[in-house]
Amino acid sequence: MMQRASDAAELRAIVRNLRADRAGRVAFVPTMGALHDGHLALVKTAREHADVVVVSIFVNPLQFGAGEDFSRYPRQIERDAALLESVGADLLFLPGVDSLFPHGQAAQSRVEVPGLSDILCGASRPGHFVGVTTIVAKLFNLVQPDVAVFGEKDFQQLAIIRRMVADLNFPLEIIGHPTTREADGLAMSSRNAYLSDDERQRAPALYVMLQNIAERIRSGQRDFELLQSEASLALQSAGFVPDYVAIRRAEDLAEPSSVENALVVLVAARLGQTRLIDNIRV
Repeated sequence: MMQRASDAAELRAIVRNLRADRAGRVAFVPTMGALHDGHLALVKTAREHADVVVVSIFVNPLQFGAGEDFSRYPRQIERDAALLESVGADLLFLPGVDSLFPHGQAAQSRVEVPGLSDILCGASRPGHFVGVTTIVAKLFNLVQPDVAVFGEKDFQQLAIIRRMVADLNFPLEIIGHPTTREADGLAMSSRNAYLSDDERQRAPALYVMLQNIAERIRSGQRDFELLQSEASLALQSAGFVPDYVAIRRAEDLAEPSSVENALVVLVAARLGQTRLIDNIRV
């Protein structure tokens, strides 16, 4: 049976006992809840790499900006807990805001990855990634896992966390899991629930656009500025409001030269009131 913990002392005691009982590795999957099959795929991958699987659910206020959807972000703990138990999670950590930020959010020490945190989504959501890295660092210190699993849909977030782990010498392995998609190609996201029926029908155009750019790059096109511009116009024609379409080096999200081979195409765009992100490796 999956156990639960709500504070640091309880969490550490359970993890310590599970680690001792199974004499093995601990894997960690941090989430904000409102779980879908993509999250469950992360838990299954964690199970493949460890003997104990810990999952957290915490809607982190530090990573939401003014006017964003913190207050209405879906919260459905009992449903999520049942799903996690069905895929073999051993421990669900459910901290409260006061537990993680005992001196208040404003006084909380911050963890920042400069450069990577300021581009793409970081440019349009100032402070977002500082909120992400701060909470992830706290959770790593609390759980003390051997491995942590993150989805590649949030490609920039994954790159930032990898850098943070390397820079701060966290003794753990970071595993990226490929994006889980609906049958029509839309990347699974908790925020997809915000889409109206009409918007849901149009949303897969985002992935179609990414596939088109990837195919054109593979066929030899190297005018990245033109490809980005044309893709942005195509999204506007489909009813999206693009934030960015960017072709970057997969290794570090730097601007690529025309001879780069390992690339990633990233997109963020609004459809109605919903901000969608996706990417494709090339």
